[in-house]
Amino acid sequence: MTMIQATDAPSPSKVLEGRLRARTATIGIIGLGYVGLPLARTFASQGLRVLGFDIDADKVEALNSGQSYIRHIPAAAIAGMVDAGAFRASTDYSAIRSCDAVLICVPTPLTRHREPDLSYIVSTAEAIQSHLTAGQLIVLESTTYPGTTDEVLRPILELSGMKAGADFFLAFSPEREDPGNQSYETATIPKVVGGDGEALRMACILYDQIVPHTVPVSSCSTAEAVKLTENIFRAVNIALVNELKVVYDRMGIDIWEVIEAAKSKPFGFMPFYPSAGLGGHCIPIDPFYLTWKAREFDLSTRFVELAGEVNAAMPAYVVERLAVGLDQRFRKAVCGSRILVVGLAYKKNVDDMRESPAFKVIELLERRGAVVEYHDPLIPEIRPTREHAAMTGRKSVAWSPEILAGFDAAMIVTDHDCIDWQELVDNSRLVVDTRNATKAVRRNRQWIIKA
Repeated sequence: MTMIQATDAPSPSKVLEGRLRARTATIGIIGLGYVGLPLARTFASQGLRVLGFDIDADKVEALNSGQSYIRHIPAAAIAGMVDAGAFRASTDYSAIRSCDAVLICVPTPLTRHREPDLSYIVSTAEAIQSHLTAGQLIVLESTTYPGTTDEVLRPILELSGMKAGADFFLAFSPEREDPGNQSYETATIPKVVGGDGEALRMACILYDQIVPHTVPVSSCSTAEAVKLTENIFRAVNIALVNELKVVYDRMGIDIWEVIEAAKSKPFGFMPFYPSAGLGGHCIPIDPFYLTWKAREFDLSTRFVELAGEVNAAMPAYVVERLAVGLDQRFRKAVCGSRILVVGLAYKKNVDDMRESPAFKVIELLERRGAVVEYHDPLIPEIRPTREHAAMTGRKSVAWSPEILAGFDAAMIVTDHDCIDWQELVDNSRLVVDTRNATKAVRRNRQWIIKA
């Protein structure tokens, strides 16, 4: 009788590694916004099959029809992915079972009390847990405080009866998207990856398929701290130049001229620029994730909190500069004045209005009795937001010399390249420039106030 010796089945990590290296793996991406959709596009471009998940049925339908709702991702790119069978979007989370790796790219906003709101991570974890399969790699990409992956995500996933590190792999890799940046995109930015043992190795193999190189760190908490550090660095330095702006303005010095000259130094200086306030989903929010977590260790992050206070005060500062300008030049109050806010997006050349300081500017002006409208060629209508729901549906006014002349003042909040700043100045009684957008304007500079 011939005995057949049983051979050991390959380990889950070997199976996953083989699929990733052979590019036969299916990648699930939960959350198809400004982080998830570029990530899906990048994986699909490298020959991996991508399943995208989102709770917004309209987004899912648009993507499956080859349409894009993000300006810097062309519809042709989406259509090509769909037509090639490399990408499909769905609201049905049961399809997670067929994924080899699942990447979580959901929002992490703040509550009204400026505390972390992890509800999207929790609900996503619960959805994954119901369909978790042995051998899967789960990676959180959403920006959050150190400890979230291990303290919040892991326990929910382990309610499935499976254990991280034994039955499935769990890692954290912070997103590094910069919408509108022409120099860098997902495929050209190194990826920080944190995790334990095989989870870290699997996550590095995954991202090595799409980025120049991965940067492994010792734990998920370390990787979470890396992301916060990157964004706090920007928030603190922006607060510094915002404060210097106020001081130098009182001295009659142009902060923009100062920065332009200072950045000629080839070492020891990095230029940051003032504004009407912080915007975007990261810089205004992420520092508060660390300040909240630090309280658990009986620590106060005074430096970070002070930066937050300085930046949060900027909308009120620029509104006051406009009020002074109206009073000094026309003996006119803000109350009853018609004000045009130019630019609603949080940064130039993007259609992303998340956390834009323009909302606070509009709110403060209207609270003082002004009649406010906005113009933004990239945001024709205000979409629903959690903080400013009452502004939903407002439409961008048309651009013409006659329309511009009908306002008492214009305030530049976003310096889109597609706007004719000379035409704005030529046809406005007063222009408050918070972005140095009018630096190249030659005529009628007497109507410009830097703020």
